[in-house]
Amino acid sequence: MYLPEHFTPSDPADLRRLIVEHPFATIVVDGPRGLDANHLPFELDASAGQHGRLIAHVARANPLWQEVSEDQEVLVIFRGPHAYVSPNWYPSKHEEHRQVPTWNYQVVHVHGRIHVRDDERFVRGVVARLTRTHESRTTSERPWKMTDSAAEYIDAMLKAIVGLEIEITRIVGKWKLSQNKEARDRANAAAELRARGEDALAQAMLTALESDK
Repeated sequence: MYLPEHFTPSDPADLRRLIVEHPFATIVVDGPRGLDANHLPFELDASAGQHGRLIAHVARANPLWQEVSEDQEVLVIFRGPHAYVSPNWYPSKHEEHRQVPTWNYQVVHVHGRIHVRDDERFVRGVVARLTRTHESRTTSERPWKMTDSAAEYIDAMLKAIVGLEIEITRIVGKWKLSQNKEARDRANAAAELRARGEDALAQAMLTALESDK
């Protein structure tokens, strides 16, 4: 990933926060048929090992788990808020007419070694953790849990999936938030994005602007 210094986040906690807040990611592997991508929700376990681990599961019918080798290097891409930025939103454009359109975004690339976990206990744990995390974000007064369904039904569903564990070796982030622009241009672009409902990206831009002062 092309990573100019001014777009590089300095706090590793910010990278982990994006993973937690945007857990649906793209895993890229180099398999027997070449590069392949799958899209999965991941759970971050930051306490495991030096850099943490990611856990997920795939359908048993998905060839991914059979086409990767143990400890194979993989890339998992998490994408945060993103949006088009018009040059008209920069006050300096109307004075000098020296701005062009761009796209602002936040992304995290997780590099790691993959381990296939085709055992019921691990898979059950993955499903339980993912369920607890995401049911807690719903508005339901009674969050769903596995014991809501008959045990034999859950057992059958678990047999239809395979667990994945990724031992993280490196995490790289890119915050492209107009840091290479004047402060007034950054602030006004953030205001324009907020007016269009892009609150998360607007707030990220304002946070970056404040930290640069």
